[in-house]
Amino acid sequence: MKRAVFPGSFDPFTIGHYDIIQRAMPLFDEIVIAVGVNSQKKTLFDLDQRLQWLNKVFESNSKVRVDHFEGLTAHYCNKIDARYLIRGLRNASDFDYEKTISQLNSIVGKELETVFLIALPQYSHISSTIVREIIKGGGDASPFLPDTIQVNIN
Repeated sequence: MKRAVFPGSFDPFTIGHYDIIQRAMPLFDEIVIAVGVNSQKKTLFDLDQRLQWLNKVFESNSKVRVDHFEGLTAHYCNKIDARYLIRGLRNASDFDYEKTISQLNSIVGKELETVFLIALPQYSHISSTIVREIIKGGGDASPFLPDTIQVNIN
């Protein structure tokens, strides 16, 4: 089985992330969207909320599984027998960073391959960081989120 992991904090999961998953779907038998948990990182949305959103977005898609992990992404991939990582690239800065990480992952992850998908132009400006700032500022983030994700900040 060709299993791939799409790791991230997904705080929140955006339409850019969704597009990467849709475009990666024909390449793999299963895609695991793995929410990385880092106790040192402050998130806007708690883990349970992010997992609920992801499960709702992909509830009718049998090729997508949602999970979470702590520690190194490469170790998680080894644990679930995934040989591929999926990463989206929006710009040259993303590439420089992701290239280095992929090279380290191929060593730590026992031949773990990273598959890069270039963001489509209509999504290349969207990042979770920007969407969080819109939400925290009281703006409408709905154009950047899948329809099934409703954000309410009190």
